[in-house]
Amino acid sequence: MDLKEIKDLIELLNETALTEIEVEESGRRIRVRKDAPVTAEQIAPLLSGPAQEAPVQAKEEGEGQNFTFITSPIVGTFYKAASPDANPYVAIDDRVKKGQTLCIVEAMKLMNEIEADVDGKVVAILVEDGASVEYGEALYKIDPA
Repeated sequence: MDLKEIKDLIELLNETALTEIEVEESGRRIRVRKDAPVTAEQIAPLLSGPAQEAPVQAKEEGEGQNFTFITSPIVGTFYKAASPDANPYVAIDDRVKKGQTLCIVEAMKLMNEIEADVDGKVVAILVEDGASVEYGEALYKIDPA
């Protein structure tokens, strides 16, 4: 990979909502990363699978409700429970309190508990158990009402 290709990767990163690009070619690997905060609006189109949401808005159309999105503060692996055989910390429709543990994001063999920012009801879990998550990626949708 030459300097022009690396500059092209940087340009691609700056033109998209991505925060990191990693390319491996002929046994050589290069990773380009930016540490800018990512908004929920930028993340929503990148979500995949059955938990995919429409572009995130402060108010959902027709419902007139405000939702809070709990996001990952780090890059890592998302876990709903403390161990594979344990019950999940929370499920959809559970009521949560501010400061309550919702999940764990493992990064570099460290288990980081992610807590609720608000009191409310869990409306959606936006990530599959065991999935890789990015900095700023929405994990939970909470109805603070």
